[in-house]
Amino acid sequence: MAQQEGRDFLEALKQVTPARIGVGRTGTRPRTQDLLSLRIDHAAAVDAVYGEVSEALMQELGLFSVRTCAETKECYLKRPDLGRMLSAEGEKMILERCLSNPQVQVVISDGLSASAIEENIRDVYPALMDSLEAYGLQQGIPFFVKGGRVACMDAIGELIQPEAFVLLIGERPGLVCANSMSAYLCYRPRKGTKESSRMVISNIHRRGTPPIEAAAHIGTLVSKMLEQKTSGVGFMI
Repeated sequence: MAQQEGRDFLEALKQVTPARIGVGRTGTRPRTQDLLSLRIDHAAAVDAVYGEVSEALMQELGLFSVRTCAETKECYLKRPDLGRMLSAEGEKMILERCLSNPQVQVVISDGLSASAIEENIRDVYPALMDSLEAYGLQQGIPFFVKGGRVACMDAIGELIQPEAFVLLIGERPGLVCANSMSAYLCYRPRKGTKESSRMVISNIHRRGTPPIEAAAHIGTLVSKMLEQKTSGVGFMI
């Protein structure tokens, strides 16, 4: 009876988590099916990190691209600080093409998962634009940052002085999901902004927070941020 209860509990647990639990083994080794599944998911995670967001996708969305000071993927992974700083050419392009003092600035970045952008942005981006428009919010000129870290929003904030900022960025992939995207929100990000001043909606993908639902929620949060003139720990939901 106890063994059956244990099996029932394990099966019930498997229904509510994608984690690898109770996979079993053959002798001292994992079962072939489980080992192959692990290797597939690991390969997907590596591809997400080292992949590139296609230029065709950026053109489809009408976005221009800039890059950070992390000139290569290896540099990006080893020097997170360089992913927070814009290249001189990138700064110049932003100043030339973007609006100064927009109410809401939206930026997209590959981050640690290019596949997260490829997989989700076609749903999230237009729905987010619709949500911001529904709240009557004035939007800046959106663009793409290659090799960006979350705090690149601070460097961008210094340049164009937005009131609210939305950064859509690829999350660090795991062995459960390699295409998860996050949305970081901040009120008036500038150099020196504390991490406690940022807010995030994470796990945006088809098996997590649905992309279109996330976009609508982002619009609501941005509207409240502007009303309260704050974000992060000082924000009241």
